[in-house]
Amino acid sequence: MLDLNTLVIYGFALALPAAYLTYRHYHRPSQAVPSLAPQTQQKPLKSIMQAAREDLAPPKDDPYTTDELKKYDGTAPGSLIYVAIKGTIFDVTRKADVYGPGRSYAIFAGKDGSKGLGMSSLKPEHAVADYSGLDEHDRKVLDDWHSFFS
Repeated sequence: MLDLNTLVIYGFALALPAAYLTYRHYHRPSQAVPSLAPQTQQKPLKSIMQAAREDLAPPKDDPYTTDELKKYDGTAPGSLIYVAIKGTIFDVTRKADVYGPGRSYAIFAGKDGSKGLGMSSLKPEHAVADYSGLDEHDRKVLDDWHSFFS
């Protein structure tokens, strides 16, 4: 059996937290406590893009068909490289180290790959012009890409 001193120690060990929890439960501060309910107002999405580049040519004003745009994929030595975003054509020839054949973003050269840019996807099936199915976040990313080149 336990002696009296041990019982007193165990009694305090159990009573002290119970007293504290009871006090916290029944003693409410007089100031308002912020609600933990979900907020209805969403924070604006932040841009993940770098600052605008000075070494990129301005957008092209000339109309191009999809077939004409395919000619500007940089596969021919010394050829121009165009990328279209949301229907606007950009000359990225000076960035052949990124958009040239075999490079990381070559999938977008010579086409409008708006959907893939918005999704941050390098899959060939995503490098298409139709971006109507993008959610709000992906549309923001696509707008950032367009602003980056503009």
